[in-house]
Amino acid sequence: MKSQTAIDQQTVIKRKMRSELWKRIDRNKLLYLMILPGLIYFLIFKYAPMWGLVIAFQDYQPYLGVMGSEWVGLEHFRTLFSDPWFWTIFKNTLLLFLFNLLFFFPIPIILALMLNEVRLQFFKRTVQTMVYIPHFMSWVIIVSISFVMLTKDGGIINDLIAMLGFEKINFLLSSEWFRPMYILQVIWREAGWGTIIYLAAIAAVDPQLYEAARMDGAGRFRQIWHITLPAIRSVIVILLILKIGDILELGFEHVYLLLNPMNRDVAEIFDTFVYTTGLQQGNYSYSAAVGFFKSIIGLILVVLANRLAKKFGEEGVY
Repeated sequence: MKSQTAIDQQTVIKRKMRSELWKRIDRNKLLYLMILPGLIYFLIFKYAPMWGLVIAFQDYQPYLGVMGSEWVGLEHFRTLFSDPWFWTIFKNTLLLFLFNLLFFFPIPIILALMLNEVRLQFFKRTVQTMVYIPHFMSWVIIVSISFVMLTKDGGIINDLIAMLGFEKINFLLSSEWFRPMYILQVIWREAGWGTIIYLAAIAAVDPQLYEAARMDGAGRFRQIWHITLPAIRSVIVILLILKIGDILELGFEHVYLLLNPMNRDVAEIFDTFVYTTGLQQGNYSYSAAVGFFKSIIGLILVVLANRLAKKFGEEGVY
């Protein structure tokens, strides 16, 4: 009898919960309709293609399809980890990411802090526009302009070096210059976009805090250190977590345009390796295994970075 009563109570509770859920959906139906296109986009173009990862565990043959190809388990992962070229690619990818994090990540923060201190609005907007425009240029244009400037045959940089009495440098075919060139191009193209995000965060800081600090005798540097930076700290942490999640995603197009036989030992990364093995050599399962490995590393690092951020009192990304 008691068990029957308990079951009845649970049934009533479940009905109430369902009723409350439908009421909430009905109350916010316009908001859910606004979310629907984005949700459909992610389901179709982001989640549905994940089904294709199954070929990383198969000897995929296009004429047999996913359902007819032989299942080989972790064979492609064993091949990947035993390949001597794997550690070269892993080191190249990791070094580019670390240089990216060390030299590029602070630039938008510094630029945003400097622009926030500019009082002449015309100058501020002009600089803001100039650093923002390269974000809309494709990597083809960025790399082409770099090529024109750095080439030994009439490049302005090498002409200046020659005028100063030094020997011309083969930037484009040199392994030593590949990483500095890559980082400088990333800063050139992306620093402006990051600056906009930090400027938007700074605009939300309460002006009364600055006024109170000035009344207490705080100079501009102290206002930046004690008000602006703490106010945008959560934005910095979120962007840092997202950046860490992209540890093995360095941009195929950019690196591929800079890649050549003379700098392949430092320029080959996972993205270009997937292209050459998967599309050019037709080894689809092996390239899918490499891509799957990249995704797992990125996911683990995002989770770790998010936990670390929460441990230090920040909100994180979820």
